[in-house]
Amino acid sequence: MDIGAGEAATGVGDRAVPAGDWEREPHPSDSLRTFGAVVQALREHAGLSRSEFADIVRYSKHTVASVELGRRMPDEAFIERGEEATGNTGALRKAARHLTRGEAGLAAWFRRWARLERDAVSLCTYECRLVPGLLQSEAYARAVFEGTIPLRTDEELEAQLAARMDRQRMMRERPTVPFSFIVEEHVFRRRFGDAEAMRELFDHVLERSAPRNVTLQVVPLEAGLHACLDGPVQVLETPEGRRLAYSEGQKNGRLISDPKEVSMLCQRYETLRSQALNPEESRALLERLRGEL
Repeated sequence: MDIGAGEAATGVGDRAVPAGDWEREPHPSDSLRTFGAVVQALREHAGLSRSEFADIVRYSKHTVASVELGRRMPDEAFIERGEEATGNTGALRKAARHLTRGEAGLAAWFRRWARLERDAVSLCTYECRLVPGLLQSEAYARAVFEGTIPLRTDEELEAQLAARMDRQRMMRERPTVPFSFIVEEHVFRRRFGDAEAMRELFDHVLERSAPRNVTLQVVPLEAGLHACLDGPVQVLETPEGRRLAYSEGQKNGRLISDPKEVSMLCQRYETLRSQALNPEESRALLERLRGEL
């Protein structure tokens, strides 16, 4: 169900994927190498050569070798067929829960969700701590990273900033994908930098939320208590119609795939949507806050 820091294996449907369709990992992680060693050990224990195993799981021998060497992230179909080929011990499914990508600039527990975001057909975000990453101005993002503990080196900070800004590209590049944001008013009232930096933030948020496929709603201070007070949450829909959720806390993140839990989070989100200001009222509030600086 949940995968903690590693997040869950992506659900890409029950189909064979040619070796060339998987990108080689630019920075193989320790978890990928460990998972690959588990695959190899189970395959050998089952008395299967790489070629025989490849035929069973319906991937090329080259892809099987890349997974075993920790060079490629396995998808859900590979994991499930690999389980069947090695006796359904559950070892591969359990090992997959701890998989992380070696992407520079992204927290380990967020990497798999970031990958899911790029293919999602819809994305809903509720935030009560800070401006959502997809809406942050560069100065705001830099201030967030500079304030984290432990302190980052200049190189680490720049890598994080570059990754944050790169994530925002998908909103510009996917104009037909619905993006919905619900953000608490106090998030926008929290000051950082000088008045000019705050005005730049408001301008950035207003610009990013202006397209027809983007909806931003603000939960006003007077709204009182509501159903999403357990913390921030994101919900997306995959191209296959599957809904997944993600929640984050101190130094950890959780990918949620259990249908009942995801359904409950969707109900909370929809309830809060009805309690928040509508998009026009929300923009008017942000413009007023900007004018007060």
